[in-house]
Parts: sequence; structure tokens; C-alpha cells
Amino acid sequence: MKLFVTGAAGFIGSAYVRHVLATSDDHVTVYDALTYAGNPENLRSLEGDPRYRFVHADICDRGAVAEAMAGHDVVVHFAAESHVDRSIVDPDAFVRTNCDGTNVLCDVARRLGVERFVHISTDEVYGSIDVGSFSEASPLSPRSPYSAAKAGSDLIALSYHTTFDLPVVITRSSNQFGPRQFPEKVIPLFVTNLLDGRRVPLYGDGGNVRDWLFVEDNVTAVDLVRRRGVVGEVYNIGAHNELTNVDLTYRLLALCGRDESFIERVTDRPGHDRRYSITTDKIAGLGWSTTWTLDDALAATVEWYRANRPWWEPLKERAAFERLPGR
Repeated sequence: MKLFVTGAAGFIGSAYVRHVLATSDDHVTVYDALTYAGNPENLRSLEGDPRYRFVHADICDRGAVAEAMAGHDVVVHFAAESHVDRSIVDPDAFVRTNCDGTNVLCDVARRLGVERFVHISTDEVYGSIDVGSFSEASPLSPRSPYSAAKAGSDLIALSYHTTFDLPVVITRSSNQFGPRQFPEKVIPLFVTNLLDGRRVPLYGDGGNVRDWLFVEDNVTAVDLVRRRGVVGEVYNIGAHNELTNVDLTYRLLALCGRDESFIERVTDRPGHDRRYSITTDKIAGLGWSTTWTLDDALAATVEWYRANRPWWEPLKERAAFERLPGR
């Protein structure tokens, strides 16, 4: 089978491509614009694989998409602007990439007759919930330009299924972490700061709650949905590792050998969602479960950043995001 995977020079997409090439005979074309979070080093180990091909282009470029997608069986659409703080500063880029880009991909895919279109989304489209958990049937209530643009892209993809019978399936994952995550996100930002002996910026009271999902578990779920998910359906993917941001910070301090004096309290960001929580019965029904414990995954992640300074140090040197606490 031939897969067309967008945004796969990024953190999650590259992990997915490595997983597919390691566990199947599928061929993969990576289509990526190489914006600031797209890193060719994430795919360097695949360059000798004859089943791998890279195309450098924008998902909003209809001609380039049509040329590159032709002949593929499945589209797996990871490409997106994804950082909430950046969406507050520059919402236009998020609407363009997440909404316009998804529309282009869906329209080209339906004209080419692809067998399946897997749209990768986020639990943030549901908004914040004080108690309980959101299911796939919960209404969407995004509260940032990022999550609103992702909710819009979900609805665009589903509209192509309803209107044109495009075989769409959607995944909505909780907060992810792991090796090769761009160091503006909270875990790699905090870890790399702590490894450098620098303080970590903690928003507000630190009581915001997130469910932390190791990227390796997420990509197995995405691939299962690609192969066995029901067309027209949405699948939540989560690990049920809910932690407050302050609890997460203390875990990272311990793993990096630092104490609480390395915490810097900073003003909370506008519209900061208090708690995310999703049910995962539907993806479990396909036979998926996590294989990593939170403790083991966090430890493995810290060790990867400790051992791979040449990967992340240039990224932090060229971007002015060190004080952004991530999602």
C-alpha cells in the first residue's frame, strides 16, 4: 500500500512514518513544507529505504498536492500549525494551514479516489471540562485560535465524507510527548531548560490538567485506525495519565536532578483551558491499549534529550521561545 503522509517531518508524523516502515511493507511519501517545526533530521535515518520518498511542498499548494498525491492509496494528514501560544500571536497562519490546507487535501483526495483519508486532530477541539470526560459524540467547543482551526479542519474533513463520500476517519489525541518534539512544547522545553541549568516557566497556579500520551503509543493507535477504523467515525486516543502542570513539573525536576527553585511562576496565558479529559472506549474496541507507563515514558524522553543535544540545541538557539511554557 502507498501512503501519503503530510507534516511527517514533525514530531508525531515522523514517529508515525518510522513505525509504518518498521512494521509493514507499505511505501510512504512524506509531504512537508519544512516550516520551523519540520526538521529533516527527524527523517534522516530513513533516507536509504527504497520505500520512503520526501516531497518538500505546502499543503495549500493545490497543484503540488495533486502531483504528489497521485498514485497513493491512503492519506494520513498530520500537517498543522499546533502551538497554542503561537496561535494567539498569529492566528492567520493557523486558519490558513489547518483549514485551507485540509480543504485542499480533501478535495484533491476525493478527485483522485483515495481509499482512506485519516485526519489527525486533537482533544483540544472539545474545550475544557471540569469533571468527567469528553466522548467522540461531545460537542466541539474550542477556546483558542489553534483549537478552533483544528475543529474547523475536522468539520471540513467530515463534510467531504458526507457530501462527496470521501472515506474520512478522524483521530483526536491527548497531549503527546517523546523524543524529537520541538522544544517549544512544555515537556521538551522544561527538560532542555533543566538540562541547561535554567529555570522553567510555569503558567498561573500550575493547576491546569492534561492527559499525557507517549508518542509511540499514539502512532500505533493512529495506524490501527488507518487499517481498521470505521469510515466516517472519530476515535479519541488518550492514556488516562491526567496530571496538573505543577505535578508534571515536579516529575521533570526529579528526573533532571533539579529542585523547586528552578520553577519560575509566570502570568497565565489568555483563555488557558483548565482541564482536558477524553474517553477511549472506542479505540479500545479496535484492540488498542497503551504499552508505556507514564514513568517509563517520561524517563525515556528525558534520557533522549540528555543524549541528543546536537538535535535540540540549534533549535533553541535560533528561536525566541524559551520562555513559552507550551500547551
